[in-house]
Amino acid sequence: MRSGPAPRLSHRSPHRRSRRLVALLLLLVIVPAAAGCVRVRASITVSPDDRVSGQIIAAAKPRDADDKGPQLLNTLPFSNKVSVSSYERDDYVGSQAVFSDLTFAELPQLAEMNRDAAGVDVNLRRAGDLVILEGRADLTSLSDPDADVSLSVSFPGEVTSTNGDQVSSDIVEWKLRPGVVSTMNAQARYTDPSARSFTGAAIWLSLGSFVVAGIIGTLAWLSRDRSPVPGDPYEPGERGVR
Repeated sequence: MRSGPAPRLSHRSPHRRSRRLVALLLLLVIVPAAAGCVRVRASITVSPDDRVSGQIIAAAKPRDADDKGPQLLNTLPFSNKVSVSSYERDDYVGSQAVFSDLTFAELPQLAEMNRDAAGVDVNLRRAGDLVILEGRADLTSLSDPDADVSLSVSFPGEVTSTNGDQVSSDIVEWKLRPGVVSTMNAQARYTDPSARSFTGAAIWLSLGSFVVAGIIGTLAWLSRDRSPVPGDPYEPGERGVR
């Protein structure tokens, strides 16, 4: 019996977003089809320990009374670190996600909160005491000229360079234009937490050694021989009295 050609197996690898060294944060930019004005505001705060907290607001003006706007779903494996609630303000409806104490490795998984999201890719990486943010926002599918899309990042150290609006010495903000591709970059300087841990351990080790040495010295002084020394003209009770 003749057998036909073996069926060809299709191997489709999932789309992989570039991750440079440390982490890739996918901020959700919801662009509902045929929607009116869009509001997407993402704010990030990086802690001195390289942990990230912040919030994402995804909203749009409703098309009808039943339109609840973009919805973010918290089905994340670290759901205890993320809180999602409805958002209604200034005639906009949608949802808001507040997250805290995320590691750089957990950040990319925020993309799972909405499968139909377009994205703003933001990469955070560390080079010694320098933290580098690089990002790219493709908003070519967003044609609404009045769309309000912004990203704000607060660093725990001084921002040394950026192509965004530097609100203060440690805060940078980008107003992203609809219909175009924008790039974002910023550099901030603060001590590597692993280096701080080593320094702290060294200090505690030094203090511990000092304390141990003091205890040993005290014990040696207390256990010293107090018996009279032959030839000493003073009685024990009169030692030191002339």
